Amino acid sequence: MQAFRIHGLRLFFILSVACAVLFVTLHLPAHETKKTECAVTNAAYKTPLHENHVAREKSVLIHAPHIRQNPELPRGCEVTSLAMLLQQAGVSVDKMELARNIHHVPYRQNQRFGNPHEGFVGSMEHLHEHGYGVYHEPLARLGRDYLPEAVVDLSGKSFDDAVLAQLQKGKPVVVITNAHFRPLSEHAFQYWRTDAGTVKITYQEHAVLVTGYDQNHIVFNDPLGKKNTAADRKAFIKSWEQMGRQAISIQHLA
Repeated sequence: MQAFRIHGLRLFFILSVACAVLFVTLHLPAHETKKTECAVTNAAYKTPLHENHVAREKSVLIHAPHIRQNPELPRGCEVTSLAMLLQQAGVSVDKMELARNIHHVPYRQNQRFGNPHEGFVGSMEHLHEHGYGVYHEPLARLGRDYLPEAVVDLSGKSFDDAVLAQLQKGKPVVVITNAHFRPLSEHAFQYWRTDAGTVKITYQEHAVLVTGYDQNHIVFNDPLGKKNTAADRKAFIKSWEQMGRQAISIQHLA
């Protein structure tokens, strides 16, 4: 009787081991296959994000030529910034040539102010004479006289699309802002009656060539200041938006 019990226990042990081996054999491959599929799925999900560069670079800096507008052009920030952009693109042109060639309109005539959307208003060179500045349309037209297919007017777009996207491509951007690089009080603005309607202006208007950015700053060549000057990013963007989102750059030609 005792021998029968021992034999039975041995048989039960052998059967238990056999069942355990069979269970592992049947279930382990399926488990490993599922893990491999998960890894493939993750890889397929991450690859397009990397290849399409959805996230922008944290910082960009372009070393473009720096030109000062003074002493020759105390109101010539726009053409001076355009000269920097064109020189960066390989065009041999200076600020004085651009100052001569941009379209000019009278400061005031027939009880109407000049329109900066049509040309440079008043005197660019002499502070004792009335003058203001020029907006993106005449500036872009002037740029296209030198690079007809390359100069692009990106005005009206978001800062991301008009400026940051261009910097990512290595292209600096001329923008219209103000001399303080932060939003102005509404008291700083006037509304001019022109032949084409009412135009919002401020005598603190200024133009620069944006050359880079980081998480907290926008970097630019200032015609009244230094190369690669940095300003607070949020304040700069708001000041640019306040001036009508005006931006001009260069596009890559195949």
